[in-house]
Amino acid sequence: MAEPGAARLADPDVEARLARLDDVLESLQSTPGPTTRPATEAVRLLTEVYGEALARVLDLADEQLAARLADDELLGHLLVLHDIHPEPAERRAARAVERLRPAVRERGGDVEWAGVEGQVARVRLSAGGGCGSGCGTGAVEVTDAVREAVLAAAPELTAVEPLPAASDRRQAPAFVPLTTLTHRGAP
Repeated sequence: MAEPGAARLADPDVEARLARLDDVLESLQSTPGPTTRPATEAVRLLTEVYGEALARVLDLADEQLAARLADDELLGHLLVLHDIHPEPAERRAARAVERLRPAVRERGGDVEWAGVEGQVARVRLSAGGGCGSGCGTGAVEVTDAVREAVLAAAPELTAVEPLPAASDRRQAPAFVPLTTLTHRGAP
């Protein structure tokens, strides 16, 4: 366990290191040479061992601790990466949509989880009434943000399909014969 005064990485520092790691790994994979293969194998093996260590932590954790570990953003992503997340993909994706909902509502729209069909997540989206600068771009941004959040939370899913919100679906007006409007019954 870390000492009480030990320095911890803040979330922005973790994100910066992950971005740097992506750059380094991409550079390593694209650099030919005799050290490329052993270096990438070392990273792969280290990742597998850390994944096994995380799996053992989950094996020892009770349900409450496992849920707390999964709720941590960094740990949750690592659990997904190693395919050991204790929650099913559908539940993680639904939670990601619910986390986005307040931000979407602030923009005048709404997003609602509609479930999974096969490996495709389905969400109900409404763009909202306001049309600030560039109608349509807001809806595209919201759709992209939802897609990104859902697939980050549940990469096992292959796609996110936006469905129109119930309020956006236009129903054809019911046919009412004109005679029923002009005649109120027999005299």
